[in-house]
Amino acid sequence: MPRAILCVLDSFGIGAADDADKFGDVGSDTLGHIADECAEGKGDKEGLRKGPLALPNMDRMGLGAAAKLSTGKDVAGLDFAGEPEGLWGYAQELSKGKDTPSGHWEIAGVPVEFEWGYFPNEVPCFPQELLDKIYERNNLEGALCLAHGSGTVVIEEFAEEHIKTGMPIFYTSADSVFQIAAHEETFGLERLLKLCEDVRQLLDDYNIGRVIARPFVGSVESGFERTANRRDYSVLPPAPTVLDRLKDAGREVIGVGKISDIFAHQGVTKLLKGAGNDQLFEKTLEAMELAKDGDLVFSNFVDFDMLYGHRRDVPGYAAALEHFDRRLPEMIEAMQEGDLLVLTADHGCDPTWRGTDHTREHVPLLALIKGQKGGAIGARKSFADIGETIAKFLGVEQGKVGVSFL
Repeated sequence: MPRAILCVLDSFGIGAADDADKFGDVGSDTLGHIADECAEGKGDKEGLRKGPLALPNMDRMGLGAAAKLSTGKDVAGLDFAGEPEGLWGYAQELSKGKDTPSGHWEIAGVPVEFEWGYFPNEVPCFPQELLDKIYERNNLEGALCLAHGSGTVVIEEFAEEHIKTGMPIFYTSADSVFQIAAHEETFGLERLLKLCEDVRQLLDDYNIGRVIARPFVGSVESGFERTANRRDYSVLPPAPTVLDRLKDAGREVIGVGKISDIFAHQGVTKLLKGAGNDQLFEKTLEAMELAKDGDLVFSNFVDFDMLYGHRRDVPGYAAALEHFDRRLPEMIEAMQEGDLLVLTADHGCDPTWRGTDHTREHVPLLALIKGQKGGAIGARKSFADIGETIAKFLGVEQGKVGVSFL
């Protein structure tokens, strides 16, 4: 039996979703706007990249065709003239949010039908009764920031005071999340992780999706840098996912990157961590070597979202896409005959859009079965079609939501 390899290019949307008006995202288009800026020279950056966006390998799989199906427009720089070699289309999200857990859980066959809890965009953004419990239970004198913010900016602003006082940095975003940043050496990594575990327990009453540990190192003199020891503490998916069905069938589910954290370590049988897209690509190749017949390799490439989408960095996002595209043939070469490769995303994060939040977009759905021809799979009504395709392909029980495109 062949294997399945599922790669989530975190935040790589290809045009505003049908319900984008509910999220203030009508007109958003991560791929299209990056391509437009590159075509106009606004995506150039000395020593990084220059010229029109070049994604020939994903375009050959059907990226340009999928984007045109989504928006009705050609994408600047994507000009593959032949019939796409992969199965191509796009998917619409059913879940009520545009966050990481909702997107990934729906990809795995379980849409999020409830509303997450969120913290208001005010200072302090966290309820005082919650903060008092955290301080008392963790022997803290207080915390810094207590507001909405970007992780790198928050660290730059509060790191010096954090080191002097020992108070951790608490912040949130438009997502359902409580983030805690602390210095790995002065505060301690283990202490930070224990703090996050305790906060996770307290947040169940607030219906908050994730607590994220954001460790960093450095000094005022040398500058501060986040490390690869990030940890996400998520609630469990509301129902069994295709990962659980595969595990119950005795298959290996190898999670690469933050996949295991997103699913609260449920359904993942083996975990490979990596820092940055390039290392995550290497870990995906390693996972493919480990995978046996009927197994799933599930990878998240976080840099697109974390480093470039949220920071509204068009040249960085474009360069990261081009680098992934250049390496894509390595992944295809490592596939065995009959293996299934799926490239998709969990939401958008248009780097030209107002604010720093995710954007409600269609996501690309590009698939390749090695040794077989491709074709159009159209507009899919749910990300769950991906999970059910994998379930059917690997011969395990089908879920209640989603329709296989095979």
